[in-house]
Amino acid sequence: MKLAVVGATGMVGEIMLRVLEERKFPVEELLLVASEKSRGKKIPFKEKEHTVIGLEEAVAARPDIALFSAGGDTSLEWAPKFAKAGTTVIDNSSAWRMDPDKKLIVPEINAGILQASDKIIANPNCSTIQLVMVLAPLHAQYKLKRVVISTYQSVSGTGIKAVRQLENEMAGIEGEKAYPYPIHRNALPHCDIFMDNGYTKEEMKLAREPQKILDDRTFSVTATAVRIPTAGGHSEAVNIEFHNDFELDKVRNILANTPGLVLQDNPSENSYPMPVTAHDKDEVFVGRIRRDESQANSLNLWIVADNLRKGAATNAVQIAEYLLAQSLV
Repeated sequence: MKLAVVGATGMVGEIMLRVLEERKFPVEELLLVASEKSRGKKIPFKEKEHTVIGLEEAVAARPDIALFSAGGDTSLEWAPKFAKAGTTVIDNSSAWRMDPDKKLIVPEINAGILQASDKIIANPNCSTIQLVMVLAPLHAQYKLKRVVISTYQSVSGTGIKAVRQLENEMAGIEGEKAYPYPIHRNALPHCDIFMDNGYTKEEMKLAREPQKILDDRTFSVTATAVRIPTAGGHSEAVNIEFHNDFELDKVRNILANTPGLVLQDNPSENSYPMPVTAHDKDEVFVGRIRRDESQANSLNLWIVADNLRKGAATNAVQIAEYLLAQSLV
């Protein structure tokens, strides 16, 4: 197994390397790939130092799998070049997610649709992944009609520049800013760029990606995405309207027995999901489960996950594990 990590020096790239090592992914040859300014840098992996190489060299090496986390423009330019060389690309950017010819994969939900001919596979948006992990088993039982979601997203979702802005503001230091306003002691209803319809790009990802992953366009999703001053972990308040009614105990039982989910739903003991407890975990946490008393067949719940792990790196590695287990690479 020859594996390339493209964007190895970035926040998600670093987590990918950690997840590969933790999960004992069978890497025989590892290629660490980044931009020209990082070329030659040494990065440890499994107690051995690896030298960062450029994209041209990586394509020429013909890796079996390339995990991409280098931004949409890089993916649009280079993923097809890797694919042409016979590499299967698992891309963490938004470049290919809504391409009708590319599959959008959360392994616990729809990995079964993958084939050896899929040379560019899209990793969903971080907020989408944790959302559909909860929606999928409930949709199978009660059939989704409408989902209303408000997110509370960590600055780590923006990148290292945003993390430094928060750290600087907490320390009272003037520095480079990722946001148009302070994020410390603040909340910004502004994740990604604003679009012509008044929604942000992040909100439209949440509206569209779940339909593709669940292969069902009959339900609708509307979202408001908010950036908050937490260092890691995304939280979501979700209202779900179903076509069919439900019993709360059965909902809890379904979620408690869904692989990849952890049920934390005991408010009387102050047990509920939080970013601080989801940090560095691969599972998606769900709780605050209660009936919406204002609307028939409707449910409120709260979802939290580490956006850099299950929301990005871990999901990509799980796709690679599936491809390997099914002999698709």
